[in-house]
Amino acid sequence: MTSNFIRYDQDQQHLLPKDLSEWVAEDSLEQFVSDTIDYLDDQNRLETFYPEETDENRGRPQFHPVMLLKVLVFAYAQGIRSSRKIDRLLERDVAFRFLAANQQPDFRTISNFRKDHRQDFHHLFVEILQMCRQAGMAQMGDVALDGRRVQGDAALEQNRTREQIEEEIQEILDEAAEVDVEEDEEYGPENRGDELPEELQNKESRLKRLREAKAKLDKKEQIQKDEQAEKIRQREEETESGETMRGRKPTPPEEVELDEDTKANTTDPESQTLKTQDGWKQGYNGQAMVDCDSQVIVAQDVTTDANDVKQLEPMLDECEDVNGQLPSAVLGDAGYWSKENAELEDEQTELFIATTKDWKRRKELRENGPPRGPIPDSAGPKELMERKLRTKRGRDIYRKRGQSVEPVFGQHVNRGLDRFMLRGEDGAAAEWSLFSATHNLLKLWRTRWESAG
Repeated sequence: MTSNFIRYDQDQQHLLPKDLSEWVAEDSLEQFVSDTIDYLDDQNRLETFYPEETDENRGRPQFHPVMLLKVLVFAYAQGIRSSRKIDRLLERDVAFRFLAANQQPDFRTISNFRKDHRQDFHHLFVEILQMCRQAGMAQMGDVALDGRRVQGDAALEQNRTREQIEEEIQEILDEAAEVDVEEDEEYGPENRGDELPEELQNKESRLKRLREAKAKLDKKEQIQKDEQAEKIRQREEETESGETMRGRKPTPPEEVELDEDTKANTTDPESQTLKTQDGWKQGYNGQAMVDCDSQVIVAQDVTTDANDVKQLEPMLDECEDVNGQLPSAVLGDAGYWSKENAELEDEQTELFIATTKDWKRRKELRENGPPRGPIPDSAGPKELMERKLRTKRGRDIYRKRGQSVEPVFGQHVNRGLDRFMLRGEDGAAAEWSLFSATHNLLKLWRTRWESAG
């Protein structure tokens, strides 16, 4: 790994005051961020943020990754994500100047650092979570799981059908061909001429996104064809075994076509149209598993699935991968209910998943009261879950959901973390990891501050 960095020393001497550490209070957030990142770096737990040494970075010194990480983490902890705003704060804000040791990376450097390390912020989340657990927080008892639909860096108005996308692609290609002819006439077919005009550079970027959007729709159609082929295969097996075939004969895969109204977004093709309480959003579904006692996030991920029902199993796997163990109980709303999910319950992890909307469940409890008598032998997974949630124990445990994961999402919004600035699923996942990592860092800071007080 490269070590050719601009000298970075927060203890260097200055005129007013003599050293940077005198600029901030010992119990301040900026001091805590600095100490935390230094601790992880001293433990060699941040090596993923160090660039490998190459011919390009062997010459001119670079800004130190520890400094850039401190600045970015502190900014996200306060809901500041604009690289230009961070740039300005590095000039005039004492806390930012302390963290940067009076160095001033410009907004492009900050933005590029965030983009270049989008795969590494999950690692940062894990490291800070481990510090929380070492401090006695998040001991994997009861956890609540929920999803939050987050606006992406794309507008609903940029959704297009495949036909519309193909038409716009052809328009751009036709215009590019016309420009080629005009330039051949002006410069000659063998001469390059001036660089591509800015308007065509923008259209090249647009063309790339259009092709990605079309590829997404083509993939959807292929999935439908594959599903249809599987239905035909199953029907053929039933015919050979002599089973009675029900329903209509499946359509041959080659005749399956994508609904002409199906759309993809041409600004961020990987984003999804999501329904929320406030209307429709173009974005991603951020999943968070939260410890009910401390409100520490113990597992998190981003998905393009609009629904939560398929997220329980992968989030349990993620929780075990990150923490080395599973929680004793998982609480989830009706979005996670399915018979298949109910079967994920085992001796180690008990599930408390609502089968209907919370208001319907409360109404059922008022009208029928808690369960009475022995459990019927004929009770299926849904009836068993509903019965458990109506018991006093079930109600007491499920009530924790409203005191854990829901407030965490509210705290995100209060910090101004209400949309993603990076495009693509990996960009959204990077920011979701930063949302979660800084949330846990704030919990750790406040817990230690309260203990000291």
